Amino acid sequence: MGNTFGAGHDQLYLSNGGTDVFVEVLLLAVSGLARCPWEYRFGGLVALQDQELMGRGAVGFDLAEVHWGRTAPQRDAAKQFVLRAIGLAGRRYRWELLGYEPPHALAYLRRFHEVVTAFEPPETEPARDVLPDLSELGCCVRHRVLSSVAHLDGCLFCRGSRGEAYGTGLGSEWR
Repeated sequence: MGNTFGAGHDQLYLSNGGTDVFVEVLLLAVSGLARCPWEYRFGGLVALQDQELMGRGAVGFDLAEVHWGRTAPQRDAAKQFVLRAIGLAGRRYRWELLGYEPPHALAYLRRFHEVVTAFEPPETEPARDVLPDLSELGCCVRHRVLSSVAHLDGCLFCRGSRGEAYGTGLGSEWR
């Protein structure tokens, strides 16, 4: 069982292990670049792809379910943000937090870049917007990554999705 990230039939399909890697490297980059509400919300969507929270083989998203903005400039800015985040992740931004060298991460990022580049955000709002509200987001101060407020038992790196025990909770790590 695996997970898909894409737009319709143009998808990046990943095993559960591949998904862990993809989400970790993309979350580091998105969290480092986010500056406006849409960008933070997209980071929240990436954070929600944590299989330790949502279940193995139960994550992924379709870009058509993302509300990219009401105007063409908003949609273009949102798409450019995602492409910049993929590029930053591809430059190994903050990968030292991983504690391992992900051998296939660059291939996953290249494929997702192709998917996003080919995708044209729709002019209309999707029937279901998968981006979380800003009120549903938190940030781990220790690791400087976005997380869902509903899952404040720690960020993806605090919980150690690969089994390490970072052992944080709701203390001073969160704001």
